[in-house]
Amino acid sequence: MDVRWIGTEPMRRCPPYRACKLIFSVLFGVWSAQALEMSVGKIPYLEAVNGSTVMLPCTYFSCIGIQNLYFNWQFNDNGTMQRVCESVIPTEGVEPKVKIFRDRVEFVGKNHENNISILLWNITFEDGGQYTCFGRNPKEKDKNHSAIFNLIVVDELRVVDNTLTIIIASAVGGAIALLMGFMLLKNFTLYVLTKMEEKNKECLVSSSGIDNTENGLSGSKAESKPTPKKK
Repeated sequence: MDVRWIGTEPMRRCPPYRACKLIFSVLFGVWSAQALEMSVGKIPYLEAVNGSTVMLPCTYFSCIGIQNLYFNWQFNDNGTMQRVCESVIPTEGVEPKVKIFRDRVEFVGKNHENNISILLWNITFEDGGQYTCFGRNPKEKDKNHSAIFNLIVVDELRVVDNTLTIIIASAVGGAIALLMGFMLLKNFTLYVLTKMEEKNKECLVSSSGIDNTENGLSGSKAESKPTPKKK
C-alpha cells in the first residue's frame, strides 16, 4: 500500500482521487468563506467640492469573529503609501483607540457596527486620490484584505443634463396615459352598446304585446264581445 509521510506521521494515500479533490475543495471553500473582508460600499468613489467635509466609508466582516483585528487607512501619494490612521480592535464590541497621522482626519467608526470609517475635514485638492482600507485578523491565521476608495476633489460639482431622462419619462408617461384613455373609451363604448341592446329588447317585447292585443289573440287584453241573446 502506498504511504506518504508528513512529518513523523504516515498518511495513506486516498485511493479515489476525485473524492479527495472534492473534500479539499469543500474545505477550501469553507475556509475562504470565513476569510476577512473589507468593504467601502457599492460605489467606491466620491466627487466632492474643495473645502467640504467628506466621509470615507469602510466596514469589515468575518464569519468566525475577530481577535486583535489590526486595521489602517493609507493614502497613495504619487506611488508612496502614507498612513492616515491605524488601530487594533481587541474583540467585538470594544471601541478602538485610533492613532491619527494626518491633519483634518477624524475616526468616526463604531465597532459594534463593524464600521471603521474616517472623516476628512476641509478637503483640498491635495487630498484627492486613492485611499486604502486594510485589515488583518489574527484569529483567521492573519488573513488580510483591503478595499480601495477614490476621492475626487473639484471646484464645483458638475450639472447633470437630465434632458434625455425627461424625454424618456415623458414618452413613457404619455404611452401610459394613452393606454388608460383607450381602456376607458373601450369600457364606455361597451357600456353604451349594452344599454342600447337592452333597450332594443324592451322595444321588441312591447311591440309584440301590442300586436297580440290588436289581433285579438288568446291571452291578449282585448275585450271579448258578449253573445247576442235570442229573441
